[in-house]
Amino acid sequence: MSRADIIFKEMCEDILANGTDTRGEKVRPHWEDGESAYTIKRFGVVNRYDLREEFPAMTFRKTGFKNAIDEILWIWQKKSNNVHDLASHIWDSWADETGSIGKAYGYQLGVKHKYKEGEMDQVDRVLYDLKNNPYSRRILTNLYVHQDLCEMNLYPCAYSMTFNVTADPEGGAPVLNAILNQRSSDVLTANNWNVVQYAVLLHMFAQVCGMQAGELVHVVADCHIYDRHVELVKELISRPMYPAPIFKMNPEIRDFYKFTVDDFELENYVTGPQIKIPVAV
Repeated sequence: MSRADIIFKEMCEDILANGTDTRGEKVRPHWEDGESAYTIKRFGVVNRYDLREEFPAMTFRKTGFKNAIDEILWIWQKKSNNVHDLASHIWDSWADETGSIGKAYGYQLGVKHKYKEGEMDQVDRVLYDLKNNPYSRRILTNLYVHQDLCEMNLYPCAYSMTFNVTADPEGGAPVLNAILNQRSSDVLTANNWNVVQYAVLLHMFAQVCGMQAGELVHVVADCHIYDRHVELVKELISRPMYPAPIFKMNPEIRDFYKFTVDDFELENYVTGPQIKIPVAV
């Protein structure tokens, strides 16, 4: 069975059993009918995924692998903040009439900053350090720029990646690990989606820097299940679990900016049926 399923199930059971309910509190999100969207939440959830063991896609239901990769390339490779550059419509609710989501996500990664080595944006800085100073403890990105929050249509949820390289005890290529920090995670809608896409990102960075992908540590400050998702979650985690799929990535790509969605696939991805999920905005 997939380790991602076990982690997801245990996380959901913990939230439902030990979480706190925001019902009656002042909350920003709402449902399509205008009702406030309350949650059961847990603070400080930490999950670890070793990408050397398996790819962390849940099997309770299918995670949209290609669309998840398209979104991570939209943010990290295209550095775009316009939904017209995105294949799916998951960001449409936060886009203005021009398709922009404001100074969020890809916009922040594309801003150039001055370093001793010259001007670089955050993505190129990470790639530079991984190739030239891999054992640095300063390899990270940050999308939560306070001076620009007023111009973001949605504050970043996944806002920081910290990269850390360790030696392979068996003498192989160095191991690239990362911590994904999220201020908030809608467990049913997006938790495994984010895990999958940042696992792929870690694989991409590792390959182009001559490393092997290691651990992805997912840290969530506010990990929650929405009130209208509770019964859906209970049904989901009662389903059978299947073996983790096999992750495939084009081994010829050595330039991060050359990757396309077609360079990735999941083999033997067996899952339970899809479910219709209402989304709070």
